[in-house]
Amino acid sequence: MRMNKKYRNEWKYRCTKQELAQIETKLGALLQKDIHAGNGGIYRVHSLYFDDARDSCAIETEAGDAIRFKYRIRYYDDAPSFLRLERKEKLNGGCHKESCLLSQKEFYSLLSGNANLFLFDDQRTVLRRFAVDMLSRHFTPRAIIDYERVAYVEPVTNVRITMDYNIAVSNQFDLFLSGDYLKIPLQKKGEHILEVKFDEILPGYIKQGLYESQLQQCSFSKYYLGYQKLKGWGL
Repeated sequence: MRMNKKYRNEWKYRCTKQELAQIETKLGALLQKDIHAGNGGIYRVHSLYFDDARDSCAIETEAGDAIRFKYRIRYYDDAPSFLRLERKEKLNGGCHKESCLLSQKEFYSLLSGNANLFLFDDQRTVLRRFAVDMLSRHFTPRAIIDYERVAYVEPVTNVRITMDYNIAVSNQFDLFLSGDYLKIPLQKKGEHILEVKFDEILPGYIKQGLYESQLQQCSFSKYYLGYQKLKGWGL
């Protein structure tokens, strides 16, 4: 039931590279770098988003529906052997995420229309749910979203701050696992995204750092903007 799910806050800000550098200066010394980042502290995120035959995920995002969800398959850097299926649900601005690992063989089975293989015996609840939605609502790949990420964490209060650079979209789904797909920029040159994710309470020093930077909170859906960009390009 929904009452048993834990929903996190997600605050988003459109930023310049200079504004993100200021945030790193203020908060970087107080937070830990994400352990998954490479030596440069940056890693690349590849996400394949799905939508149904009615474009429900995109339409509900555009309408700002209080309750909505989306599916994506994600991997990091050049490691498509580590695939993760995620179902991200929103409720009144809060976010809840369920996920499971996928093999490349399972990935190709899903993309080939063999979702029925995961309906009954598989123990991964989110995968079974995805399989049902693929068969009943005809979920199919709609957009690859690609970007570079720098992430900081505060483990005691479970805060995560991410800085996403050079966000791009593609519809070359057959090249998703290679990473060698066409990348169409989603934002104006020099514009990037800051996300602040936390549970009930955001520590005061982080809130103060955001306040001092005079950033304006905004709504921002990478999938929706990618969906719109592909439509506009006629792709």
